[in-house]
Amino acid sequence: MDDLVSIEWLTREAPADLVILDATYLPFEPERDAAAEYRAGHIAGARFLDLASLVDPASSLPATVPPLATFRARMAALGVRRTAPILLYDDSPHHTSARAWWLLRLYGATRVALLDGGLAAWRAAGRPLATGASPDRAISPDETDFTARDAALLVSLEAMRAAQAAGDRPIVDARGRPRFSGAEADPRPGVAPGHMPGAVNLPYGQLFAADGRWHAPEALAAAFAAAGVDPRAPAIFTCGSGITAAGLMFAAHLLGGGAGQALYDGSWSEWGSLADTPKQVDAA
Repeated sequence: MDDLVSIEWLTREAPADLVILDATYLPFEPERDAAAEYRAGHIAGARFLDLASLVDPASSLPATVPPLATFRARMAALGVRRTAPILLYDDSPHHTSARAWWLLRLYGATRVALLDGGLAAWRAAGRPLATGASPDRAISPDETDFTARDAALLVSLEAMRAAQAAGDRPIVDARGRPRFSGAEADPRPGVAPGHMPGAVNLPYGQLFAADGRWHAPEALAAAFAAAGVDPRAPAIFTCGSGITAAGLMFAAHLLGGGAGQALYDGSWSEWGSLADTPKQVDAA
């Protein structure tokens, strides 16, 4: 199974034990309800991941990694085992299936793919939709076999402080240029504008074609090159809350990235809210 698969692959070549998860998350779309939209129409057999609630309940940040027990409990409720082939899709402008891809890999899954174009591409191709709630396939948490976090994929605040001060790994920020530069206020109260000194900007929207599909490898490589980033080299990816940064990490993965590439989970929601972290606002 490739890391990025097509609708044609899903309908003609998918293995019988494939697990399909709807990873739609809508953090800035209050008029939409991801769970309700799933019930109204989803790919047949897909289970609703509810990525919005798959977070650390003890954290004040919007989307931090859940503890292993919490993650296992959710996977158990959905009947997802670590060793299963897993396909993710979403119907979010933030392409949130990439966040789910990173989260599953963080806890040991190795056979995880994204559906190119997500649910929008499925609809555009005239494929049928199923309705109703997630099917009941619950197993015990121990049966899921998900493992402790892979520390190499996750950057804490302390590690981020050290990396920013040392400047030994590129820091690649997925936010749009106005928010990165500080020309636009952060949408979260109490979070300063701007970016980490030394960070480079690669807005996640540059990874996708107008129809929501991922750009071809040549175009992805050109986007990284324009930002001055080698997609195969060690790097730390960040954004507003750790969601779109996962898109950059997935794109780098498609281009051969791996060792030394990690995601700062707190991202700007954490860094920008602290009084003692260095921040930079670009001149107008």
